[in-house]
Amino acid sequence: MNELKPSPALLCANCATELQGEYCFHCGQSVKSVLRPVSHMMEDVGDLLFHLDERVIHTLPALYFRPGFLTLEYFAGRRVRYIAPFRLMFVFCLLAFFFSHMAMNVSKDVAVHERNAPSAESTGDSATRPKDAAAAFAAATTPEEVRSIYAARSEEMRNAADNEELPTIARMGMEAGQTMLWKSANERLIAMKAEALPPPDALPGNGHDSDMSTFPVTVHVSWLPDAVNERLSEGMAHMKANIILVKNGGPKQKEAARRILDGVFGVLPQVMFVLLPIFALILKLFYVFRRRLYMEHFIACLHSHAFMFLSLLLLSVLGMLAGWAKPHVAPLASALGLIQLVMFLWIPIYLLIMQKRIYRQGWPMTVIKFWLVGSIYFWLLMAALCIAVVISLAH
Repeated sequence: MNELKPSPALLCANCATELQGEYCFHCGQSVKSVLRPVSHMMEDVGDLLFHLDERVIHTLPALYFRPGFLTLEYFAGRRVRYIAPFRLMFVFCLLAFFFSHMAMNVSKDVAVHERNAPSAESTGDSATRPKDAAAAFAAATTPEEVRSIYAARSEEMRNAADNEELPTIARMGMEAGQTMLWKSANERLIAMKAEALPPPDALPGNGHDSDMSTFPVTVHVSWLPDAVNERLSEGMAHMKANIILVKNGGPKQKEAARRILDGVFGVLPQVMFVLLPIFALILKLFYVFRRRLYMEHFIACLHSHAFMFLSLLLLSVLGMLAGWAKPHVAPLASALGLIQLVMFLWIPIYLLIMQKRIYRQGWPMTVIKFWLVGSIYFWLLMAALCIAVVISLAH
């Protein structure tokens, strides 16, 4: 008589523990193999970033139309059905700033203008490009060759500055380029253990912008490393050049404005991530007697910011659609503008209701705290925006 034999158990490939599900209960490794077709890999990427499954259906309507609901669900321990708060905020933050940047008219005609613009060498602007000079100095093998290159470049700049037909904008940016040229030459001479060059004389014709003449372009802080001082000096030189270009107008103004705008949108996401724990700390201080953990305030902060970034994303998309429809279908553009107004008004109402539902205080106290917290956060946001602008000016 044949004996019944149990089927062989499926073992974990990592620790050889008998498996009882899709994950090993001993080491946590998944049963699924990573050696799969590319189509499955793309599905995994989407799942990693946003969990593109039924969680989206449960999360997005609740996030936008039910203030505080997702936060209270997390507090109650019901989390599997919804996208994680940080992932939700992170994805909408990136998407919101991306579409906001598109909606700020960083348009195609600027790129076409840049491609069709005359070369920098034809306007005498090549001397203001430190990378070309740095490459020439790096290729030099003797101190005499470095000094010769520096003298030739400096003479080119002086001749260009003497040219009465040179555009005012190009003349304004030459002082910063002259300082960077001198710094690059001295770096190479110091590396060769040769005598450094004296500071350059002022270029002729730079009196058109006397209020910027005292703007520093060289930074030296004794307790900072040389690399940091060099980076700060380079940033100050770029900042001066950008300010001069934007202030004086001309053909280079759009290019400088585009650089500054790109820098702002490049820095803002990082700045917002710094503000998140600060905002959670503000909530902790204002609701210290509610006996909630800091992590609870942080989750509420993540959900509120995810809602704001989602709102910014939708407003940006509607703004671009309205701009497209205005010259073609004016009634549609008007309708989209009305929808934008309603969505904009929904943002403070949503945040007020969310604060009321999460912290469960009376309306008078909730309104007072909402106003105080909002005021503090507004000034923090303005300070962060100023920091982002300053950093972008150094691009």
